[in-house]
Amino acid sequence: MHLSARLAAAGAALALTALTATACAPATSSGAAGGDSRTGTLRVWLFREVGNAPKEKVVRQAVADFTAAHKGVKVTVDYIPVDTRAQRVKAAFNDPSGAPDVIEYGNTDTAGYVADGGLADVTEEFGAWSEAKDTDPTARRAVTVDGKIYGAPLFVGVRALYYRTDLFEELHLRPPATQDEMAAAARKIRAARPGMYGLAVGGAYTYGALPFLWSAGGALATEKGGTYTAAVTTPEARKGIAAYAALFGDDNCPASKCAGMNGNDTVTAFAAGRAGMAIGGDFNHRAVQAGKVKGKYGVVPLPGRKKGEIAPAFAGGNNIGVLRSTSHRTLAVDLMERLAGKKTQRGLFDAMGFLPTFTDVRAEAAKRQPYVKPFTDTLDAGAEFVPVTPGWATVDASLVLPTMYQQIVSGRKSVDAAATEAARAMDGAFHK
Repeated sequence: MHLSARLAAAGAALALTALTATACAPATSSGAAGGDSRTGTLRVWLFREVGNAPKEKVVRQAVADFTAAHKGVKVTVDYIPVDTRAQRVKAAFNDPSGAPDVIEYGNTDTAGYVADGGLADVTEEFGAWSEAKDTDPTARRAVTVDGKIYGAPLFVGVRALYYRTDLFEELHLRPPATQDEMAAAARKIRAARPGMYGLAVGGAYTYGALPFLWSAGGALATEKGGTYTAAVTTPEARKGIAAYAALFGDDNCPASKCAGMNGNDTVTAFAAGRAGMAIGGDFNHRAVQAGKVKGKYGVVPLPGRKKGEIAPAFAGGNNIGVLRSTSHRTLAVDLMERLAGKKTQRGLFDAMGFLPTFTDVRAEAAKRQPYVKPFTDTLDAGAEFVPVTPGWATVDASLVLPTMYQQIVSGRKSVDAAATEAARAMDGAFHK
């Protein structure tokens, strides 16, 4: 599962707290599992954020709108730590009596949850939802498995290139328009400021590395008949893997220091003034703004291999789904649509900076907050997603891709050898 740094940090939350819209104590859904009761209490599980109060306020409004439309129906909302979500959700799938009706989940969890039989197929309702027509195509892919829809996208997150405007001006650099220009700028910054990284990169930064693979025409995997096969050994994929690996070295980001860095590490280095550039998400904006580089940085889409090209970014984010075991299906779907609807997404963007999944709402956000534009431009250029298969969870949890990159940048294996080993591990997960 890939979540924003904001959500990943949420796993450090010390306790589970509950927001109760109309009752003081949580209650389980009434009625038989799989029914369609129009009375009783619905339970919702959402992820706890760092600084959760703004999210709670937006959710309270959505719940209030829902309960106003359904007299006598109650809703409880529990905010759960991200790092324990797997155990809790698995238990909920196995025990409908204690399960929520509606959950927030990471978009890379979709295929696994569907395979587990936990999420309800809401294809018909999603198709009839008037707001759904404005859903970003990539976000729609994140709730789709085998042509069926299992939720509603809540927010999307993509990455772009943060750069130090003061350093670029001092060194007579322009914002890079190609990956070669970016690499050259990184080396020039490192030469002028030996104590800084030119472009902070990380061997454990999968979602910073993948745009290089995709922009070279590569793919993580190919799909045929519902089965995925690793594609990281193709010439195009190897070219993209090599391009990212080439950014490690004493002339930019030494492997001895950078091979173990992840995305949070690279953004932290930039925010602290220890890097001239970094690949960061829209969800990192507040952290950068709160750092030493405040007022001294800009953001542009991560360039592709040729001028005018934007490197495809991974479209991360979260969804809202209905559990198949709910005894309040109609009500649960309505609550899902309100929690993931345009009004709520506008509120979450203003409160938390969550990038909307509706194209029109996102365009409005970009007009109100100029920092959003490089990220919306990236999405508009076409984002990518991971293979929609339960096997991806194994690939991700096993650190297959970080291991591949770390083997290459440390010099332990060639691109061909590391990619071949990674492909073997990926196919083992895909073909179980």
